[in-house]
Amino acid sequence: MATRRGFIGSATGIGTAALIGYSATPSAADTSTAGTVAAEAVSQEQARDSIFAVNAGMRANYATLKAELIKHLSPVVVVQNDAKGGRFTLVTKDGQESANPVSQTFELAKSIAHVPLGIFSVIASYLADKIPNLPNADRIDPHDLVMVAFNDDTSTAWIEPLNAYAAKLGTARGNLASANLPAELTTSCGHILDAGLAFIKNAVATEHFDMKSFEDFSGSVYPDIRVNMEHASKAQIAGVQQIMKTWRAKVGEVAWADLYCVVISQWTTSVLNQNTIILKDCMNAAKVATHLIDLPGLEPPADPVFTALDNLARIVQDNVAAEMVFPKDTVVADALKGQQDLLSDEILNQLGSNTVTTLSAPSYNTVASGTATCPVAH
Repeated sequence: MATRRGFIGSATGIGTAALIGYSATPSAADTSTAGTVAAEAVSQEQARDSIFAVNAGMRANYATLKAELIKHLSPVVVVQNDAKGGRFTLVTKDGQESANPVSQTFELAKSIAHVPLGIFSVIASYLADKIPNLPNADRIDPHDLVMVAFNDDTSTAWIEPLNAYAAKLGTARGNLASANLPAELTTSCGHILDAGLAFIKNAVATEHFDMKSFEDFSGSVYPDIRVNMEHASKAQIAGVQQIMKTWRAKVGEVAWADLYCVVISQWTTSVLNQNTIILKDCMNAAKVATHLIDLPGLEPPADPVFTALDNLARIVQDNVAAEMVFPKDTVVADALKGQQDLLSDEILNQLGSNTVTTLSAPSYNTVASGTATCPVAH
């Protein structure tokens, strides 16, 4: 049963009514006395404008309620995911306080684990538009590959930026022993950096690379990347659990039982988000389903705390409105409270389906015949 609504977390301080294209201030034509019957005939356009004005008025009233409700939201923990493991903000009736609770081990481990992605980002657009005979070839969409490999694969324009990245890897490798990392993490980081430098050296010397050589490199360091992931995860769990324990003691058990947590993330990390997973064990288990909210967005909002509270206010008032506006239809009430659009069930019925069907991923196995040529015509 749907009980909460997820909204794109890229909203700013724009009021709801303005954001969706309606003015929050009724026009002069909208202020006529309720129930007054026009003394003269009106055009179809005027008649429709008067109907549109009803919805504009609703949206203005809705926005006013939401703006006032924001001031009363408490307690709330807002999490803005970032490279440091997350910026956490506690909102209570007494004010706000923020912290980055995760130790630097998190960011350091992830930084080196990202080396293959850093190299890929330089060379990707110069990849030949072919899928080699690799174990995972059927998992690569050939059309996606063509779009990524948009540069001439005979060009060597990638050499300069790749050498620049190699310089960063070399500096990090030379300083690694002084970083005072756990021994196991130091070893794994060393392996990743050495392999990355070796790949770049060979590619630059031969002025050539391909998907096969890159995947050989990235696959060779995967065990080390797993070690880095383990250390990053431990650091994040410890940091998040500690700050939540501290804030729980500050807020008190009674108020903490009603805690809302709003996690702002990008779409690509919004499912099983790392902070969301940790937070659920720090909350009232009976309310996790309704009070732990993910807000996936396109880019980090300029004011993440306001964005979170603005969306949370909408969610909270919809939760209450749903039961009062639709007291005779719990299914529709749940749609207003949840992530469904109110018309979704009706549209599904009219289309002859009462369930949402998720299409299976297509298969692009281009190596069945032993050839590595991209199946898309160029």
